[in-house]
Amino acid sequence: MLKKNEIYRTVVSGFTSEGLGVCRVDGCAVFVPNAAPDEEYDLRITHVGRHAAYGRIERILTASPDRCTRLCPDAKRCGGCDFWHLRYPAECRIKAQRVTDALNRIGGQNLPLVALTPAPTCEGYRNKAQFPVAMGKTGIEAGFFEKGTHNVVPVEHCRIQPACAEQARSAVLRYARRWSIPAYDETARTGLLRHIYVRHAEATEQVLVCLVVNGERLPHEDDLVDTLRRAVPGLRSVVLNTNTRSGNAVLGETMRTLWGDDAIEDILCGLRFRISPRSFYQVNRTQAERLYGKALAVAGLTGTETVLDLYCGTGTITLCLARQAKRAVGVELVEAAIRDAQENARRNGIGNAEFFCADAGQAAQRLCAAGETPDVIVVDPPRKGLSADVIEAMVRMAPQRIVYVSCDPATLARDVRSLTQQGYALTHAEAVDLFPRCAHVETVCRLERVE
Repeated sequence: MLKKNEIYRTVVSGFTSEGLGVCRVDGCAVFVPNAAPDEEYDLRITHVGRHAAYGRIERILTASPDRCTRLCPDAKRCGGCDFWHLRYPAECRIKAQRVTDALNRIGGQNLPLVALTPAPTCEGYRNKAQFPVAMGKTGIEAGFFEKGTHNVVPVEHCRIQPACAEQARSAVLRYARRWSIPAYDETARTGLLRHIYVRHAEATEQVLVCLVVNGERLPHEDDLVDTLRRAVPGLRSVVLNTNTRSGNAVLGETMRTLWGDDAIEDILCGLRFRISPRSFYQVNRTQAERLYGKALAVAGLTGTETVLDLYCGTGTITLCLARQAKRAVGVELVEAAIRDAQENARRNGIGNAEFFCADAGQAAQRLCAAGETPDVIVVDPPRKGLSADVIEAMVRMAPQRIVYVSCDPATLARDVRSLTQQGYALTHAEAVDLFPRCAHVETVCRLERVE
């Protein structure tokens, strides 16, 4: 039995989905932050649970050649990134191995190491920043939550965010200090400013700044707008969002545009997309184009197919599919996203795409009952993966191919196992790194109906 605060000698044997190193001590899994492949440690146990333990590195006995000096001074405290202590090729190998292990162990496959498309850069790639705001030692601050807490780390420069995000954050803090705007206190539910939310359209260089407040307005809103317009090149929109609820949700229900448009526009895969504060849009545009390109390639469209896109969001994948299919149908639960998808189809002059708002499972069952027989079904679900009723309806519609885009290898593998038990075979799998320095990874799979 492991004991808290005791030191044990061990070796890193793998990594978790959160980027923690996995060590084995007396048959027990110990999860370790800031680990590197195959390193040997003297490890201090910090927590012992029923099925696993956590530890921290006291001494590195055998250092990995993949370990490097962190370029981000805040990486250890900030909860955003996981791999600044590793060279990027090692991070890519870890992610590729994670996808492969999940598909083999959970999904019942027998794959060699899957291919992974690395990102061209690890810096400045995110087009969305959400800075929580809090009162600190020197006044109001904004940054990121410390790992595992809601303590705000006032990061001066986040290396994975574009320059406009820091320009907007600094401008809002100057305005807040000038007018003594209080930060929101989660415990007391008092204060006003909760989050600074920035969206950046890389292709058009347009910027949207949304302030989330515990109320319906801010003092001196004209001064806020003037401060942002002077500080942020490309600023196109300033929006106020009201969120008076407790809990972790960033955005509330009510939006009010303080200046400019209520959305910005970006270009992805040659199509123009409207991006509002609520819109789902991949945070790494360059890698999203590669991801969608791979999804289109494995879909194998010839222009004669009907394609069903479940979890379509604002229609990014659906509209890409529509250009190569006879008909494309997108389904999404969020009503605002469907409105954006319909507007995006109109803006791009795409007339063979249709969208409707429904739960994916209910929509799939409804389409199946109506006799819809799509040739290809594309799914890009949230991390929890597909529900049993979605899989059941998909199998009943019997498409020739299913293209599965996933942000969670474990739930992807679970669903692949289910589909392969119901008449489909996994014929292609590869990963794309949309989140350099973070533990997440995207995967594209093709499943084909077995005759």
